[in-house]
Amino acid sequence: MAKKPVQFTLNGSEKATFVEEGQNLLDVLRRGVGDLTPKYGCAQGTCGACTVLIDGEPHLSCLTLAETVEGRSVATVAGLENGAALHPLQEAFMRNFAAQCGYCTPGMLMAAKALLERNPRPTREEVVEAISGNICRCTGYEAIIAAILEAAGSGSAASKGRG
Repeated sequence: MAKKPVQFTLNGSEKATFVEEGQNLLDVLRRGVGDLTPKYGCAQGTCGACTVLIDGEPHLSCLTLAETVEGRSVATVAGLENGAALHPLQEAFMRNFAAQCGYCTPGMLMAAKALLERNPRPTREEVVEAISGNICRCTGYEAIIAAILEAAGSGSAASKGRG
């Protein structure tokens, strides 16, 4: 297969790589540019472990063609950092024990970040809706919902971090 050049912004840094026609974004992020934070889960778009933000909107990177991010901005959990400080969402997940095995956590964090950027003060029902595409088999969701609501209460969870 012929490879196609793709340029995009990943967590605030310009990236340029070659992708194969039909290659998914998850593969390009993990193998092509070395961002291992989006997780391989179901590879069918049903678990949410690979959720990233593209131009601020959540997308399942396993179902997103890599060539479609040409000229766009992609954010992953790796972009939540602010130097050595954790993002308020990450801090809230830690305080609320919202990550047990941690496999769903990157997707949950990115779905939550997108929600809080759109709506800094969501209701519980809006949080539930925002994370409904993300499966967690460990927590029972209550700790995750509490963490997102706590981060929303901090008033700055959406704006902190690079991505």
